[in-house]
This record gives sequence, structure tokens and C-alpha cells, in this order.
Amino acid sequence: MLTYLNDIWQKQMFNQKAKASIANLMVANPSFIHPNSTFKQAAHILNSSDLDCLPVVSEKMKPIGLVTSASLLRGFLHGKENEALIHDIMQERFSIITADTSLPDLLPLARDYYLVVDQEGKMTGLVTKNEIVQGVSTYVQELDHLDHSSEIINIILESAYEGIAVVDDHGIVVAFNDAYSRFIGVEKEEVIGKNVQDVIDNTNLHNTVKTGLPERGAIQYIHGQAMVVHRIPIWQNNRVAGAIGMLIFEGLSELYKIYERMQQNKKDTLPQHSRIPDKQQNHPIITLDQIIGTSPSTAESKAIARKIAVKNVTTLITGESGTGKEMYAQGIHDLSSCSSGNFVSINCGAIPAALFEAELFGYDEGAFTDARKGGKPGKFELAQNGTLFLDEIGEMPLDMQTKLLRVLQEKEFERIGGTKRFNLHTRIITATNKSLRKLMEQGAFREDLYYRINVVEIPVAPLRERKEDIPPLVSHYIHQLCAKHDLPPKSVTPEAMNSLVQYPWPGNIRELTNVLEKLIVLVDNEEIDRRHLPSYLLERTTEPAFDWNENPASINRMKQFEAEQEKEWITAVLNKNNGNKAKTAAELGVHRTTLYQKLKKHHLL
Repeated sequence: MLTYLNDIWQKQMFNQKAKASIANLMVANPSFIHPNSTFKQAAHILNSSDLDCLPVVSEKMKPIGLVTSASLLRGFLHGKENEALIHDIMQERFSIITADTSLPDLLPLARDYYLVVDQEGKMTGLVTKNEIVQGVSTYVQELDHLDHSSEIINIILESAYEGIAVVDDHGIVVAFNDAYSRFIGVEKEEVIGKNVQDVIDNTNLHNTVKTGLPERGAIQYIHGQAMVVHRIPIWQNNRVAGAIGMLIFEGLSELYKIYERMQQNKKDTLPQHSRIPDKQQNHPIITLDQIIGTSPSTAESKAIARKIAVKNVTTLITGESGTGKEMYAQGIHDLSSCSSGNFVSINCGAIPAALFEAELFGYDEGAFTDARKGGKPGKFELAQNGTLFLDEIGEMPLDMQTKLLRVLQEKEFERIGGTKRFNLHTRIITATNKSLRKLMEQGAFREDLYYRINVVEIPVAPLRERKEDIPPLVSHYIHQLCAKHDLPPKSVTPEAMNSLVQYPWPGNIRELTNVLEKLIVLVDNEEIDRRHLPSYLLERTTEPAFDWNENPASINRMKQFEAEQEKEWITAVLNKNNGNKAKTAAELGVHRTTLYQKLKKHHLL
């Protein structure tokens, strides 16, 4: 793809290439710091510049790394303002390029920042996403004169690592990339040719083509989720011919998380008597962004959840036990208009039938023998103006199904033994690991209730059907579990990761975290190898079986196979991440140093 783009560029875009070269896009001679500078010094320099990052250079102006505003804020939160930056310099979010690099060469690298150097390797400039957006805008303006413009723009759109939409001067969508399509859950074919207002929530691109005013870093709510967006007009012959809209994933949510941690740290320093009670304190907010996975099925489930979160429709989440159905329910609650209320969860399979009604509806004083003085509110009452999550609803007794149906139809309920009727102001989300249709055929689940709760269904695929989600899940939970048990960071070898990916995981994510926690606690090594994995897990992997005899020939065959398999696995993940070694190491669950050793071993550097 890149070779094809470069061929077109060389033959037909010599003048445009000069315009889109990094020399014309970069921030020349940006502010910088040295590695021994403190967090406070870096913050002062960053505050006086218009940038969101600072390059870190040696005494001879050779680039070493960079620090961002977010990393500096984290340093201040941890009390490092007077410490040197040397241990917190980021080395994975940038690439080193030269001033004659062209924009098409840059796009597939998908980095956040680029440090520009001269022939002696000294830093002369900086390129961020803002400059890239401006470069793409300039580039698109020249495409009208090319025979291959449609091919080139498609390459740019699909090489970009954010969601990108392009509209004409009437606000009609003329181009739309896969990243944006996955995020809003609509096929590209259904979007092209429609007015952008009918496709993207709260868009302002139709106004951008009218005013010709660019907007960078604007906040836009899409499916109820706050996103950072850029809107860039496309000028041609002194008129606006269209506009480009770009989604910046995760940027805003990351700042929110940092802000929340800062607020919590501030709250922890207050005297106990002056702290304001926090109703969420014992119930951490789970957002859809925290659901880990890049597989098509995970992306589709999250897209459906985002779309219906702002609509008050009853939702049924289906999937095997341990797939994370409650996380989707909490993510919907977080994006909904009920987010200021409580999220109340009840497992329908864990409550005895005789106590079910009291748990759901509560009871008044004197309703039955030993009833609590003053009565007790039920789950419906606790979830007023919030969300009630009925997990494993297939286990609900038939008589309770009838009463639940009546509440959903009449939108009101009352306590056992009470006379006061409560109006229902609660969002209902249900989940099941069983086929409710089969239960209906068996007479174990009411058909009318099924259609009442299943207005929208969100299927959550089992882990064995989304194997590409396993490496990032392993990486995330290993980091989390090491912190939980106060242990130094551990990593997983490619051989072990391959076995984890091949195992069918009948218990899904719940089983995966169980296995990882055992390994974190019991394995003393910094690396978890295949030999550390439980025997039952190795026996049930789908890897080919090999003869393992105690002779050099079979041992060499096994080692050769494992080396080839390791090389193929690393190459596949490296290609998937466009050569980004930091992302590749994270997905493989290994440290960057280990990855570099493996790359050198397999001659992949």
C-alpha cells in the first residue's frame, strides 16, 4: 500500500510533496529540556509554550525522549515535582524523522509525536497530530487535479489511526474510514452520501463548511461519550470545498481519569470530619473505555452499547458466564441520563425464591414476622433515578417474572405489606448466560416478559471466539495483579502467550484472571514461561502435539518449532501495530527490553 502511494507521489505529486514535506509542517526549534531537569522546571517551560509536550535532548541536542502534559501531571500527583525526569521520559510515543520526510511516509507509523533531526542527528523540529491534520487538509485540497485522487484519499483514510470523516461543501459525507465506522457502529456504505448531521451525533462539520473556521480540540458528545475532535475546512480556489473531521480517541477520558485521581488524592488529605460522602466510593465507575479488546465482536458490542446508552430502552446482554456482561451494563449506566443515580445489581440465580419479592420490592414494618423495624427498601427503590441490573434473569422464578412484567408495564411498584405506590424511574438492564428462547419453549420463561426486556440485545462473545483480545487482557491484568499484591512487574514470554491464546477458556475472563493471579503469586521469575502454566491448560491448547523423547534430535526439533512459532507470532503482532514496538510489547505481555532481544534473536530489527 505504501509503495503504491509513493509511486503515485513520485510521478504526479512532486510540487505537492514539497508542500506536504515535514519541513513545511513542523514546529521549528521547539522548546526543550534536558533529562536532569525536574518536573517543576519542565512544567514552567511547557506552560510558556503552545505545545502539549516537550522534547528531551542531550547536551549535544540529540533527542532522547519526550514528556507530555499528562505525564507531568501524573508526576505532580505522585509528589515528584522536585525530582529529575530521567526515569519518566517517554521513549515509545515518538519516532525520529528528517525534514525531507513526506506526509505519506508518516501516516502508517501512527505515532503521537515525531522529533525532526538534521544530518548530524540534532533536533531541529517537532511534529504533533495538529500539524499532521493540517498537512492532510492541505494535501486533500490538491487531490482534485490528480488521476488517482480517490485511491490516494482512501489510503490516507485507512492509514490514519483516528476516526476520520470528510464532507463536501453541502455537508454530505464523501469519505469515512473504518475506525469511525467501528466507533459509531454503522457500515461505511450506509454513511456515504448522507448528510453528516444524520450520521454523527452533535457534529459541527456542516457549519465548518459554511464558516471556514477550523476547530481544534473541541469537545463533542457522540453516543453520550465526550470526545476530542478536530474540524478542518478544505479550501479550494478561495472557497471552502469541504471539511475534515477527526476523532481523537482516549485523550479526554485519560484526562478525566487523571483529574479524578487528583481529586481523590486531595480528598484523602482532608480531615475525616470534613470529607464529603461519595456515593460512588465503594463502587468504582466502569466505563466502556475500560472494556479491553480490539476484536470486531468487542468493537461491535461496545458500539451498540454507546448507541443505546443515551436512549432509555430495556436492554438484554447475552453471553457466557465470565465474559464481563456487568461491565457493559455499568458502561451503559455511566453514559446514560441515569448516571447521577445508583447502579444497583442483583443476581437472580443467587436469591432463594421465598426471598425474591422482598429483595426486589422491599417491605414495610410488620409485613411479616421478624420484619425489620421501619421496613426495608428493595432494589427497585434503591435504583430510583438510576439503573437496576438483573443478572442471570433466566434464573428468576416464574411467579416473580409475572410481578416483574406488571411493574415494567405499569411503571409503578409497592413494598410488601405497604400501601404507598412508587412511580418507577429506573433504567432496567438484564443479562443471561442461557438461551431465553429455549427456556420459553420449555415453559420456564414468560414470552411476554422476554419481548419486554429484549428491546435491544447486546451479545458478548466468549473469549475463545475473540482470541486477539487475549494478549491485551493478559497485559492489563498482570499489571493490575502485580500492583494488587505489591509485586514487581512481571511479563509473559511469547511461548506462554501463545499457549494462553490457544486455550479455549471455558470460564472466559473470570478464568483467565484466576489463572493469572495464581501465576503472579507463585512464579518468582520476572518472566512467566510456558512451563509455569497449569498442566490442564497446556493439555487443552489447540497446538500440534510433538514427540518429546529424551534425545538431542527431538529436543532440537522442538526448539526449532518453538523458535519459528515465536518469530511468526512476534511478526504478526508487529505488523498489526505498524511496527510500533511499545504497543507490540504491551500486546505480547513482555517488557520492551525483552522484545528487542527477541527481535535481534530472530533478525527482525
